[in-house]
Amino acid sequence: MDRTGILDEALERLHRTGPERLGRLSNHAPMAVEALASHGQAGGVHRWLDRYAPKLEEFPSGTAPVTASDWREALGDPRRLADWIAFFGREVAERPWRDVLGQWWPRLLPGMYGGSTHPVIRAGHAVRTLLSGEETGPRLGELAQGLGYWAARHRPVTGLGVLPAGTAGAAGADTADAALDAVPPLTERTGGFPDRLARVTAVPAWADGVTDPQTARRRLAELVRAATHRYATHGHGEETMLVHAATAPNAVLRTLPALPESLWLPSLRAAWVASAAVTAMYAPDTAVPWSPPGDIAPEEIVQRALAHGDEHVIKLTDTALDVGDERALAAALRCVELSEPLT
Repeated sequence: MDRTGILDEALERLHRTGPERLGRLSNHAPMAVEALASHGQAGGVHRWLDRYAPKLEEFPSGTAPVTASDWREALGDPRRLADWIAFFGREVAERPWRDVLGQWWPRLLPGMYGGSTHPVIRAGHAVRTLLSGEETGPRLGELAQGLGYWAARHRPVTGLGVLPAGTAGAAGADTADAALDAVPPLTERTGGFPDRLARVTAVPAWADGVTDPQTARRRLAELVRAATHRYATHGHGEETMLVHAATAPNAVLRTLPALPESLWLPSLRAAWVASAAVTAMYAPDTAVPWSPPGDIAPEEIVQRALAHGDEHVIKLTDTALDVGDERALAAALRCVELSEPLT
């Protein structure tokens, strides 16, 4: 983790901007700079931010304070973005951040699909920073930003169940790889994330029999690995959105050490639904062979992602390095190849 102070400077710079732009698109900069700093690229953070700056908008205005007595009314209301961020800012200033996270995680988890899963991803990056280094003001503030964004974009998935018996893929695959392969694609793949998500009515069963928290953690890591590997062969279906099939469950995995073990099982299940839903919405009908990355060091792959500049390339590279094997690194390079560079 960066100990130069550059990450904190970048977060302070970004906290003057809003978590979204153009009405719904996410500000990816806090996640990207955390990923870069975590992989030894803090020296390039401000230059990257200068390139990304045209995408940033001013921090939104507040409406009315969110309180402990009326928070349910404000949950899922994007007009309350500033109010929610201010609420969590007060919470992490007055209480240990792990206590805040443990209280709100089960409240927010059912709605992790809002904001195209970006809020939970942003929260996961913030938690990794806090677990890895000092609990500075900007890092606590970033957790407040992520949780506030999540609360404002909270969107439960209703009516989504396990595929009925007799349906292809319904039996429940043993491995995460097989389970993702069994996800039925949407017949109508048009529109944005919210429209497509509304058409996902069922996903295959996977890891339903897990009852032990440590097993849940291992299966979640298996899901992250499988989704990252799958990008190497299926990323061409939608080079940007399919990144989230891996990065959303990885955000949950990163958060587990800061949560009570009683929350690990529901976290696994929510992460599986998110990854499966993204797969259903965007995966192509056919796979392509993946190419081994050859003799290339992980550090060079991070440098390539930074030079390319696209925020999703940086974030998938970050997750691929967590997985760390040959096919994961190939997925990161495939994302570089498929994505438009940041200009």
